Amino acid sequence: MAHYYLEPSRTFSEFLLIPNLTTKECTPNNVNLKTPITKFKRGEQPDIALNIPFSSAVMQSVSDHNMAAALAQCGGISFIFGSQSVEDQAAMVRKVKEHKAGFVVSRSNLTPQHTLKDVLDLKEQNNHSTVAITDDGTPRGKLLGIVTSRDYRISRDSLDKPVQEFMTPFSSLIYGNSGITLPEANDLIWEHKLNCLPIVDEQQKLQYLVFRKDYDSHKENPLSLLDSNKSYIVGAGINTKDYTERVPALVEAGVDVVVIDSSDGYSEWQKETIEYVKANFDVKIGAGNVVDREGFLYLVEAGADFVKVGIGGGSICITREQKGIGRGQASSLIEVNEARNQYFEETGIYVPICSDGGIVHDYHMTLALAMGADFVMMGRYFARFDESPTKKLKIGNNFVKEFWGEGSNRARNWQRYDAGGKQGLVFEEGVDSYVPYAGSLRENLDKTIYKIKSTMCNCGSASIAELQQNARITLVSATSLVEGGAHDVIMKESSRSNE
Repeated sequence: MAHYYLEPSRTFSEFLLIPNLTTKECTPNNVNLKTPITKFKRGEQPDIALNIPFSSAVMQSVSDHNMAAALAQCGGISFIFGSQSVEDQAAMVRKVKEHKAGFVVSRSNLTPQHTLKDVLDLKEQNNHSTVAITDDGTPRGKLLGIVTSRDYRISRDSLDKPVQEFMTPFSSLIYGNSGITLPEANDLIWEHKLNCLPIVDEQQKLQYLVFRKDYDSHKENPLSLLDSNKSYIVGAGINTKDYTERVPALVEAGVDVVVIDSSDGYSEWQKETIEYVKANFDVKIGAGNVVDREGFLYLVEAGADFVKVGIGGGSICITREQKGIGRGQASSLIEVNEARNQYFEETGIYVPICSDGGIVHDYHMTLALAMGADFVMMGRYFARFDESPTKKLKIGNNFVKEFWGEGSNRARNWQRYDAGGKQGLVFEEGVDSYVPYAGSLRENLDKTIYKIKSTMCNCGSASIAELQQNARITLVSATSLVEGGAHDVIMKESSRSNE
């Protein structure tokens, strides 16, 4: 006879946190979000820990080398998508590892045909006084000049004055060549009394900017997730089909951790993949996804360094609709957390769990952490930002970015779903969509992190471990959901900013 779970399958929106005593010492500035990502023994420290509990999803429309570098600089980790050739994925990993602390990808870029008004608008938008002028206006275009506040006078120059008439041209710039070390770049900055040193390749294409103000990069980006060589830590997604070719190439490229990307991880294929990686390489491996105790313990016994939790809860995922499998994200996380804690008590080995999917609002992230997740993996959240690899489009009066699932025909990621049968994607488990454009990663992430820290203070917790130990969580009714939002008023359009 089939086994029935009579308790409803619950989502994050069905729960709220009950405040605990907030002490005077429990302020957002004192909250530490450092969290493990790889398993460790009681009394020891994990080999890899995140400085913020965020990872970007293993998706074509989310995690490439640009997102990986930007998120690592903020203290999180990206898992570069695996639905591409082995060579291309390894090249992306290599690009991330080539980043060094102190080298910044330019975020303010224009062409010589832009005007002073464009410069001022960009300065207002990004709060940057240095604008790189490239042939195509992109961060990687051919560098033609630099504009700083010393190159124009608002009181005298016309707003329609072309950039090419007042920029400092490349011929007059002091610059560094690709491969230069950070100490060498800083020496040039001090020797020539520069505020900014552009780094270009042999084709004069802009690679990075090194700023005087970033001389002490650790102070500027204290949460950067770095390895022992001061390169960014990066992950990559793999599948259970070509792992014998893919994993060696990723390890050679310098990947720090890999994760098996699958909608259902409770399988013998994942066990074989984990055992192969553990037997042949000194690299960490995560597995999943699972939604219950049995799936978690199976992957842990196989050797997984962390386990991802969640089936069908992603915003673009239609696995539940197509196949009728899955579970509410909150219910999944609660059961897996209980299994993890029992496993830790019995063995002394702590296995981190990642909550993957089901995040709609920022407070859902805090709930996921309170329910036992050590970190959360998100796709839609990160797809909205400049750093994601998709196009920014204007539809009507709104800017959007493209966002599609790995189970969609667009991704053509049949290896993620194949179960040993037909070599192709027979039906879709993801959709092709848009998400509202939200600007840069850092400005949005800073706001989200502050929300999480503030909520943790309401719960009397200054760390994720304390939150997991002390959180008080209540179920909510359908009517209290209405009560919890703005109600019985007429909303002004500008009175509520987007999350």
